[in-house]
Amino acid sequence: MSNLCLKSSIKRFFKEVYKILSETDTNVREIWCETSKLPILSNFNKIELREFLNNFEFISIKKGNYIDYITIDKILFIIESINFLRFDIKYLSELIDYSGFEYLILKILSKNNYFSIKNFRFSDTSNFKSKTSQKRYEIDVIGIYLKNILFIDAKQWRRKDSYYSINKAANLQYRRAKALKKNPEILNKLIHRLLGTNLNLKKRLPLKIIPVMVTLEDNSIKINENQIPLVSIHELNSFVQELQHNLEYFKLIRINKVNIQKTLF
Repeated sequence: MSNLCLKSSIKRFFKEVYKILSETDTNVREIWCETSKLPILSNFNKIELREFLNNFEFISIKKGNYIDYITIDKILFIIESINFLRFDIKYLSELIDYSGFEYLILKILSKNNYFSIKNFRFSDTSNFKSKTSQKRYEIDVIGIYLKNILFIDAKQWRRKDSYYSINKAANLQYRRAKALKKNPEILNKLIHRLLGTNLNLKKRLPLKIIPVMVTLEDNSIKINENQIPLVSIHELNSFVQELQHNLEYFKLIRINKVNIQKTLF
């Protein structure tokens, strides 16, 4: 049993799981299969199997009518692969579709105590739209923790994508954040939606909105021309944990006032 907990054995275990997941549709997030699909588990008895699998969040045992099955959560598998084994992100990305990529970002934020939502849409009712000629906006993922609000644009782009494209997309993300500030009623509703009854707004003010680009792979450029951070999914966890120490390097939008009256939806 102890030999199977060695790093080399765990790496083999992750690779066997990856092989199973790579053969499934990218839009399927939970996979059911028999334990025989993972050869490394063949020498376990039932007690050892449960003990071993309890070391990982992404996998569990479910009772079937006649035999037990294992269930694998793709998103949690990717998170553990990145943090535990630093598994190559470009292979992991093939397991999920765009919606899954957004959900992966959401889960990483949640694990760092952020209140998060995805696919937030709003209409600009301010005069700002006369400058931008844009009325409708969507922000892929938004997360709030303490005084910081992350506005994340998720891009499944690779290293070959040009800096021009990434730089332009980052500037558009900054525009989305500016547009939301110009619409305080919508911003108030968003903050209430994120925090629910955990408001404590007076302690949080001034809030700081940080527009961020999260990409699939590492980029040699870590910040764009307007100080918008460019973060790979592999680096997102450490970026979030170190954010407070690096705020001075990033473009921020300060929110000094928020209506603390509860808003109904």
